[in-house]
Amino acid sequence: MNFQQLRSVRETIRCNFNLTDVAEVLHTSQPGVSRQIRELEEELGFELFIRSGKRLTGLTVPGEHVLPIIENILLSAANLKTAGQDLDQSQHGMLSIAATHSQARYALPLAVEAFRAKYPNVSLHLHQGSPRQVAEMLLSGDADVGVATEALDHYDELVVMPSYQWAHSIIVPPGHPLLENKLDVERLAEFPLITYENGFTGRTKINQAFSSKNLSPNIVLSAMDADVIKTYVQLGLGVGVVASIAYDPERDQSLRAIDAGHIFGINQTKVAVLKNNYLRGYTYSFIEAFFPALNRETVEKAQVEKGGFSTQF
Repeated sequence: MNFQQLRSVRETIRCNFNLTDVAEVLHTSQPGVSRQIRELEEELGFELFIRSGKRLTGLTVPGEHVLPIIENILLSAANLKTAGQDLDQSQHGMLSIAATHSQARYALPLAVEAFRAKYPNVSLHLHQGSPRQVAEMLLSGDADVGVATEALDHYDELVVMPSYQWAHSIIVPPGHPLLENKLDVERLAEFPLITYENGFTGRTKINQAFSSKNLSPNIVLSAMDADVIKTYVQLGLGVGVVASIAYDPERDQSLRAIDAGHIFGINQTKVAVLKNNYLRGYTYSFIEAFFPALNRETVEKAQVEKGGFSTQF
């Protein structure tokens, strides 16, 4: 049994049983992948995959039982390698952050700036996606830290920690009638709306606010990015609903903002890491730079409470 065999099994699942894709990921040949899987099955004494001719179509029942063990072995090997790197070169390496568009654009810049000043020799990679994609990047090992408001706490494999709270704002041009009177959800329902796509930046609470009053919002356009939403508000297509951090009076001088916390409630952004993933020292520093209350001690405590392990030497 060797790591290449285990990687072949893991990547076969990730690549939806397409051995051509697996071979590309592992930089080998398709026959080589097939041979690695078959040799492992022979050593274990049972088949891991259901076959239709030469094609793999799914996991056998024994395969389903074995897969978590394979994942844990490979994760432990990766953690061991990372721990060695951390002890050898604590100021060098790579850190991958996955975040939604709003977090990457408005919430992360100060943390990135502080991190770069402290760790100039660490290569920082920022990936953007939906909350679900952020979670998947953590699960696949493509990201070390995830930042999003929605979806992260739906995954048992993640350690999810609350960070800052925020509310939505209503964005309108100067002189708009919504600026004249106290705003409520019934009044807002009278106007065409431009806001986030489902699953992004507190959209769940926006939907809930209307449904709780048996109202259907007239959403004429949805987008992932607040800058896009504000652009179309400026064009007169509708009233914008964005995260409050996305509005800056100096930058957005052609728009006005109305606090909507009393309508849509308070949202909380979360920071997540993979439960059993070894975090290098500078990873803890980045998390603390983003939200100071999440220092190393707090993060490690959350990891242990989730069933992971402490990385403190």
